[in-house]
Amino acid sequence: MQCSLQLKGITHHDFVEPQATIASPDRGVTEFDSNLLVIRHCSVSVNLEDLNCFEVVEHQFCQYGITFKNAIALHPSNPAYPPRSGCTVLMAAPKNGWLEAIFLQPVGRFRCYVTSSQRTIMSAYDHQDRLIGKSTSEPNLAGSDSEFSPNAPLKIDAPNISRITFYAFNGQLTLADLSFEF
Repeated sequence: MQCSLQLKGITHHDFVEPQATIASPDRGVTEFDSNLLVIRHCSVSVNLEDLNCFEVVEHQFCQYGITFKNAIALHPSNPAYPPRSGCTVLMAAPKNGWLEAIFLQPVGRFRCYVTSSQRTIMSAYDHQDRLIGKSTSEPNLAGSDSEFSPNAPLKIDAPNISRITFYAFNGQLTLADLSFEF
């Protein structure tokens, strides 16, 4: 059984085991109505590899329940920002050091890997914009004097996460291997 978004009104009364989904961008989606969604418990891994280098990333993954603000896809040419897997990362741009992920339905777990020139704070908010979780990473550029390796894991486990923000204090940051669970 594949985890998918379903139209409202379709019910499933059986117990559903958590399923994993690889989220690839849908280039045909420009607008998405989150009120038409019912989401089963599942894990979603965001596949960045199908994005074009320098593509603005906003609604490409909305059919999987996530949108982004201030994000571009990048194949890093600077060796200080190595991808964790594959060759594509999300970079905070055009505004340096700030990126946001918004969920169409609340999630309970979010994970990613961060490489940053400054200390990075990942904050989780509920639908009323209350802070419900936080995780931090120190500067960790490859080849720098940092005692921390690039692609530091960040995670937040909290009920009802509606939004995740990343802030790197006017530094630059990249994200890789994003995943979340409903």
